[in-house]
Amino acid sequence: MAGILLPQASVSDEQRAAYAHALADRMRLASIARMNASIADCGETKMVKALDVPGKVLSDRTVQTEANSFATELKVGTRLRVIDLGGQQAVDFLCFDLGNTAVRYNAANTIKLNEGIYVTTGFKLYSDVAEVLMTVVDDTVGPGGHDTIGGACSEEVNYLRYGIKGTHSCRTNFLNALGARGMSGRDIHANINWFMRVPVHPDGSAAIEEGLSVPGDFVELRAEKDVLVVMSNCPQFYNPCSGWNPTPIRVIEWMEQEK
Repeated sequence: MAGILLPQASVSDEQRAAYAHALADRMRLASIARMNASIADCGETKMVKALDVPGKVLSDRTVQTEANSFATELKVGTRLRVIDLGGQQAVDFLCFDLGNTAVRYNAANTIKLNEGIYVTTGFKLYSDVAEVLMTVVDDTVGPGGHDTIGGACSEEVNYLRYGIKGTHSCRTNFLNALGARGMSGRDIHANINWFMRVPVHPDGSAAIEEGLSVPGDFVELRAEKDVLVVMSNCPQFYNPCSGWNPTPIRVIEWMEQEK
């Protein structure tokens, strides 16, 4: 994963933080320019497709960045469409069996049973007990555009990497959403990151790199059981997981019409 900035033992937290802020400010300008160019090039066409829902819309919400969380209960057969409005915006995702939340998404089982780490259409999300919780039924980004190994950011890891205390983080957003349901940090598991890119190189190294998604890209999942979904729209400013420029996402829940 993206490592510690200025890892030398002689570097102070203040020096590391100053470097992280300067790097993020510089990269954010490039990210905003890239986002605006993508919107001008194909954003309208992509957004029309993203909002074309061929069924009954049950919920349509926009999730902001920073201190945010999203949680929903989905009945079997319900579709969940996550739309990247700004491009390269990581969305951290947890999934549980609604009838027994001790049964939850399991990254190792999912990677083994899908025979790969890269998520795209047809990829199944397996639980600890090898049940299919959800299936990816549409994905406009393609293989390598989503991540199964990078996990969630936290205040503690951000401080270790960047020397900056008190950052917003996906772990905190998860804790807030789970706490409202009587759950806790024990329920946070190795999560999927929609729209985040973590390629594994031939030498085995891996790092967060610039994402592949552009404004209007989306991923859609179908619930194969009644499930609880918890998401954090990643508020990370100091690495490329959200394109150095966290932006809102749109989440649509819908059901196919009965024929």
